[in-house]
Amino acid sequence: MSSMGLPLLLLLLAPPLWPFSLPPPDTPEGKATITGLILSVLEKATSFLKKRLPEINLDGVVGFRVLEAHLRGVQEEWAQDPQLQPLSLRMGTLQRKLAPLLHRSIVYLKLSDPEYLREFQPTTQPGFWKLPHVWTHINASMVYPTLEPQDSFSEEQSDMCLVQLLGTRTDGSQPCRLSDFCRTLMTKLGCSGYCLSHQLLFFLIARMKGCTRGLFHQSQRYMNLFCAKMMDLNRRAEAIGYAYPTRDIFMENIMFCGIGGFSDFYQLQWLEAILSWQKPQEGCFGRPDAEDEKLPKDIHHQQHYRIREKRREKQFADGCSSHNTATAVAALGGFLYALVQYPLANGELRQATPVPPTATDMNGSTPAIHQEDKTQAFGPSF
Repeated sequence: MSSMGLPLLLLLLAPPLWPFSLPPPDTPEGKATITGLILSVLEKATSFLKKRLPEINLDGVVGFRVLEAHLRGVQEEWAQDPQLQPLSLRMGTLQRKLAPLLHRSIVYLKLSDPEYLREFQPTTQPGFWKLPHVWTHINASMVYPTLEPQDSFSEEQSDMCLVQLLGTRTDGSQPCRLSDFCRTLMTKLGCSGYCLSHQLLFFLIARMKGCTRGLFHQSQRYMNLFCAKMMDLNRRAEAIGYAYPTRDIFMENIMFCGIGGFSDFYQLQWLEAILSWQKPQEGCFGRPDAEDEKLPKDIHHQQHYRIREKRREKQFADGCSSHNTATAVAALGGFLYALVQYPLANGELRQATPVPPTATDMNGSTPAIHQEDKTQAFGPSF
């Protein structure tokens, strides 16, 4: 640590002041600075979890469980590096704090929402969420037009298909099975928002469960298709200044596509934005204190930004959101994991250039899903 110098140490220990630009991650010092800032935010979020433990919903538990998986992956990588070992130890401390909190939160869920917990309990267990080891890039030509009205999306139907996939129904069904209805629901084109993220989640869970037969032989192709659309939607959210109603799905897209191995979602300016959204006193993420943000009038009624509230969302009186906090910590954990694998020698060091909506989103054509995968080992787009 002495080689880093006292100024860097003080920066790692000091609370972040926003807005400011993050340093490029092409040096050990840059990596350490970014990691320290992310950890400060995650430590505050864990304190929020501890204070609100009886009230955190299942989505909140899943988000922190995804964070735990990322922390474990990063800690294993950095434990042997003398220069980064202090940060690895800090991650270990955070991980040890999280483990009993998540165990207790599941106990509370057994009392408050036992049926829902039984159906989705595998997703709340240690080791369920597996991290990518090869990074894939978005193919922008696969972006399809939004055709499905947001109002037609049913979380109940989506949950039914996810439970069927997990094999947690009470009829003794086995994992990796799906009905014709669920096959159609989870592969239809034209979805946006939470409808789209649930489609991706379906194929992510299939991967976590080891489902490979039938439809799941094409899992990567569907994930390529869905994450291309999710990238387009995140760029649109960025273009309108991350208006509050778009933030939750923006972070959920990063969370899920990041787990799917799409390095394009780990962009430096997106990390800066997410870090700035934490409520400094509460440690949570949610509605800004001075909520005077409105979507631009010319965008407000478009399908892309008709924001549904999650059915089991837990909003607190102080503006904190269980789901917002869950997606934030999971996304930030992904940034840590991508950062630790960032190549120092020949990686791209850039802020992503905003890309206008693709023509395919306007002309009504539907792209084919049969695209060749283009992969690159460990090349996040910071």
